[in-house]
Formats: sequence, structure tokens, C-alpha cells
Amino acid sequence: MAISIRLSRGGAKKRPYYRIVVADSRAPRDGRYIERVGTHNPMLAKDDADRVILNEERIKEWMAKGARPSDRVSRFLEAAGILTAKTRNNPNKGKPGDKAVERVEEKREKAEALKAAAAEAAAAPAPAPAEEAPAEEAAEA
Repeated sequence: MAISIRLSRGGAKKRPYYRIVVADSRAPRDGRYIERVGTHNPMLAKDDADRVILNEERIKEWMAKGARPSDRVSRFLEAAGILTAKTRNNPNKGKPGDKAVERVEEKREKAEALKAAAAEAAAAPAPAPAEEAPAEEAAEA
């Protein structure tokens, strides 16, 4: 029997909550499982301590018995220090998309235009302030 450590979805619509379970690989995703070994709440902030909770001892025991973690669970285990991090090579994954590149270029062009305008304003001599007529002359006119 192939045993896997994977996520089982719970929670309401658009409010996911996952259990990290040890289950037979042939069982349905949200169906019967052998043991619950943790939880994952993606609605919490990424730096929140309660986002991923793992029972490390039980996970190590199951992995010693031959259980294989799913891709997402293996990332959680790598972050917790239970597994050694795999080297993943997808150089295109980290590249920004076309629209993001366009937005960065537009920001850069606007910044350069502002710098050029500021340089021109600083280089041009400031016009002398208009002298105001004394108050007595203004009153006579």
C-alpha cells in the first residue's frame, strides 16, 4: 500500500483550510485518512506562526515507514527543516510577465522625465521677483 502525506481540504467556499494527513494514495483527497499530522491555513499571513502547524515526530515516523510527501507538503517540511531542500530549476518562473515589465519601464521613464525637468529648472536662472510699488505710490494712483 502506497502511503502519502498530503493536504486534505476543508473550510467553506473561498475560505480554505487544509489538514496535513497521512493517507493511502488511492483514497480520495478529502476522504478517509490514517492520521492527521498537521494543519495549513492559507488565509493567515505568510509570517504567522499558526499558518502551518506540523507534528514533526509523527511525520518523521511515517516517512521512516515509507510515506512520501506531496509537492506542497514537502515544501512545508523543507521550511520546517525536516527535509533537505530540493534544487528546483525553473528559470522562467521568476521572470516578471510582459505587463509587469511594461509597468517598470513606464515608471522608469516617468522618473527620468521628472529628473530632467528638475535639472532644467535648477539650471535656469531664477527670475528676479517683481518689485512691488511702495504703498504710497499705489494709493496715489
